[in-house]
Amino acid sequence: MRIPESELIINSDGSAFHIHMRPADLADTVILVGDPGRVEMFRSRMYSVKAEGASREFVWITGEYNGKELTVLSTGIGPDNIDIVMTELDALANVNFETREVNPVHRTLRIVRVGTSGAIRPDIPIGAFLFSEISVGFDGVMNWYEGREKFALPDFEEAFLKHIQWNPFLPKPYFVRNSESLADLFADSTVKGMTISAPGFYGPQGRVVRQGLAMPDMLEKLESFSYEGHTFSNFEMEGAVIAGMGCKLGHETATVCCIIANRHNRDANVNYKSLVEDLVQLVMDKVTL
Repeated sequence: MRIPESELIINSDGSAFHIHMRPADLADTVILVGDPGRVEMFRSRMYSVKAEGASREFVWITGEYNGKELTVLSTGIGPDNIDIVMTELDALANVNFETREVNPVHRTLRIVRVGTSGAIRPDIPIGAFLFSEISVGFDGVMNWYEGREKFALPDFEEAFLKHIQWNPFLPKPYFVRNSESLADLFADSTVKGMTISAPGFYGPQGRVVRQGLAMPDMLEKLESFSYEGHTFSNFEMEGAVIAGMGCKLGHETATVCCIIANRHNRDANVNYKSLVEDLVQLVMDKVTL
C-alpha cells in the first residue's frame, strides 16, 4: 500500500520532513538526546563522520566509533517531539522513500535515550546512572494508537490507578517494558528503575511555583506505590513514548539517565556536565561492544 504524501511528508532532497535525515544516513543504533548541544559530546568521541544535518531542535550526526556506525539525534524536550522522531526514524528504516511503500523486510533499530532526570526515591543518589526497566507514560501519546493492549502492562496500570485515585481529567497512564537485551547490556553500570515520563517539567511532575496542582499529593502517592517489587524511581519527559512506539514498531529501546536531582531529598546538582560526559562515554562503549 502506498503511503500518501499528506501522511508521510518527504522533503525535496529525499529526507524525512522534520529531522531532515535520509534513509542512507541512518545507522542501526540510534542515540537520542534532548539537548542539541549534547550531540557534540558524541561527535568529539567519534573516529569519523559519515553524515550530519540540522533542522530546528533536530540536530543529528552519523559516524563511526569502535568500528561500528552510530546515529546521534537531538529531539528537544517532550513526548510530542518523540512521536515525530520515532515515526520518522521508523519510516527511514522501513519505508521506501521512492515508492512510499513499506519495505518487505523489517529493519530493527536499537534506540537509546541518554538524558538527565530527577529521582523520587531517597535511596537513589545524585550522580547515579539509571536504566528505565519500565517506562510509565503520563503524556497520553500512546493512547492515540491502536493495539495499546499489545505493549502495555494492564496489571500495573490497574494497580496504579487504584492506588493513586487518578484524576479523570488527565490522560490515562500506560506502562511499557524496555528492551531486556539492552537492560542486560547496562546491568553492571546502572541502577534499574521504573520511570515516569511526564508531559511537562513543573505541574506534571508535582512542582509548585505559582499554580496549584490537580493532584497535590501525587508525589507522596508515587513514593508509596509498589507492584511486584517495582517502585517508582524517577521523572523524565520522553522515555515512555520511545518504549511504547518501539514496542509497536518492532525496535529495541532503552532510556538511561543521569540523576541530577532528588525530589524526596529536595536537592540538586546544577553542575552536572561532567556526569553527563561520563554517561555519554559509557553508552558509546556499551552499544558498540
